[in-house]
Amino acid sequence: MQSLTANLAHITPPATSDDLDRAIDLSLEALLRHQHADGHWAFELEADATIPAEYILLDHYLDTIDQPLHERIARHLRAIQEIDHGGWPLFPRGAFDMSASVKAYFALKCVGDDPEAPHMTRARQAILDHGGAEKSNVFTRIQLALFGVVPWKAVPVMPVEIMLLPRWFPFHLSKVSYWSRTVIAPLLVLMAEKPRARNPRNIDIDELFVTLPHKVKNWHSNNTRSIWNPVFRGIDAVLRMIEPLLPKRTRNLAIERAVAWVAERLNGENGLGGIYPAMANSLMMFDCLDAGRDHPAAIVARRAVDKLIIDGPERAYCQPCLSPVWDTALAAHAIMEASGPTNAIDKACDWLKKEQILDVRGDWAEKCPNLRPGGWAFQYANPHYPDVDDTAVVAMLLDRFDTGRYAEAIGRANEWVRGMQSKNGGWGAFDVDNAYYYLNHIPFADHGALLDPPTADVSARCISMLAQISNVDLQRGDPEFAAALKYLLREQEPEGCWFGRWGTNYIYGTWSALCALNAAGIERHAPAMRRAVRWLISKQRADGGWGEDGASYWKGEPKGEGKVSTPSQTAWALLGLMAAGEVDHPAVAQGIAYLTDTIGADGSWHEGLYTAVGFPRVFYLRYHGYKSFFPLWALARYRNMQATGDDRVTFGM
Repeated sequence: MQSLTANLAHITPPATSDDLDRAIDLSLEALLRHQHADGHWAFELEADATIPAEYILLDHYLDTIDQPLHERIARHLRAIQEIDHGGWPLFPRGAFDMSASVKAYFALKCVGDDPEAPHMTRARQAILDHGGAEKSNVFTRIQLALFGVVPWKAVPVMPVEIMLLPRWFPFHLSKVSYWSRTVIAPLLVLMAEKPRARNPRNIDIDELFVTLPHKVKNWHSNNTRSIWNPVFRGIDAVLRMIEPLLPKRTRNLAIERAVAWVAERLNGENGLGGIYPAMANSLMMFDCLDAGRDHPAAIVARRAVDKLIIDGPERAYCQPCLSPVWDTALAAHAIMEASGPTNAIDKACDWLKKEQILDVRGDWAEKCPNLRPGGWAFQYANPHYPDVDDTAVVAMLLDRFDTGRYAEAIGRANEWVRGMQSKNGGWGAFDVDNAYYYLNHIPFADHGALLDPPTADVSARCISMLAQISNVDLQRGDPEFAAALKYLLREQEPEGCWFGRWGTNYIYGTWSALCALNAAGIERHAPAMRRAVRWLISKQRADGGWGEDGASYWKGEPKGEGKVSTPSQTAWALLGLMAAGEVDHPAVAQGIAYLTDTIGADGSWHEGLYTAVGFPRVFYLRYHGYKSFFPLWALARYRNMQATGDDRVTFGM
């Protein structure tokens, strides 16, 4: 550790106060330029090739082709194809991913790309070299089945009668995560009706299969070893035999139940669940039930999908969802730290207050029937699905800006977050005790992202909120808080870091945890703090920054390491170290120098890599705002602590 710090000092001189002031002023001005007139921020949210490709395929399914738009999306898909392996990864510079590559190739072929063009030839060869399209995941195979590319036997049986099962049954929608149930409910109707895509250009992708689809004998791709696998495969085989024998009346009732479930949560032009896969499935569901394109529900569902498009003169892509509440809260935190204009924060806080969900008892109420609503959702509107992470971040902002003015909103948030605590002391993002791990082994769940169990990063945010807004001795007089703190300490990895479920990865989790421990009053010399500090410093890169690859979610991959440093991950590491009382450590000075040296003339940083996660090992994200507000936050905090001489952060984040 000492030798690394010495090398850093030799390579990069510390930032001067003028450098620091300039970087803060530039980035603050740039961030303020992005604020909307009503006070909120909403940056682009980018995923891998999957969502843009699915958007093209959706239009070919419905025969609603917008060729000029599709051409621009195709340019985006070609631009993010990896040179090294010829396919499409889950994140830039990542390994080949079969499902992303199959969908991207299929979409490009639909747009009109010549299969013999060099980029298509390379992609096809990469797919074949990795076992062919028959190795795609379940959701990809469902899409291929809807196009008639593969038979329905390629897909695990998920009878729509699931909608009629009692809550005590081992599989019930309430037992899976919010994102899973919003995707599954309309999908069950599609899997029951088995509609066929219109596919007006009759595009097929037989050339992507090593074994032609009608000759494949085993479509099960969940290769995890578990005692549950043979059990669920046996159940799948039985269901496949009895599904055709199920009474038509029961099936119709189940379809009606699914449609009603979706209609209740359709969420206007913000879409089912506020996420693209659920929105697209709802649109196809209405279509296959002959609702027609002019049916009000179908029109609303279509508008929700189209609002996700980022369209430029040359390139376009479809976002997986929108993130205004998250962006606004984090941007305002950074501006407050930088002593930015009060009117900007005032408008942001007022906008956020109006977004608090106080009158809808969402799906979370299944486990908490007596709990009053009081949370915030991630999107512009998603009242059935607020999350504790957004809620904690917003509550801390309102408390820091004006506790008295927003006392009622903060109190309701506190009540709701406390009520959402799981039995083990931690928090999941959207649900309580959503830890039915056996369900991750059903054939349908080969992606392993069916559940929303408690995680360290979300739990840390809740601890930070409870500590910041409370005036009592939380450790002694608050058993819920004590249980949460014990959970977080148990979750520390042997190396000293914490797992990051929603941000990449151990750097994100460790920052979150150190903020929570500091807010909870844990002494900086406590063993958990010291181990985390040593780990973070050991992961600092030669240029003074930090960077972690999305591959760190796979077993055996190094934790906290990546190909390059990134501004947002560097900021997390710095904020974590400062929360641990290390503002004067040479590693912090070098990290600050990295940020001041790499800021652009326009006040922003370049961050081409993804530093966030939808589902580990399945779906990764790039929040375009992260490179704007997190570095500003870290720089401003460093300046503030240097100016006051404090070695303790007085806020939850």
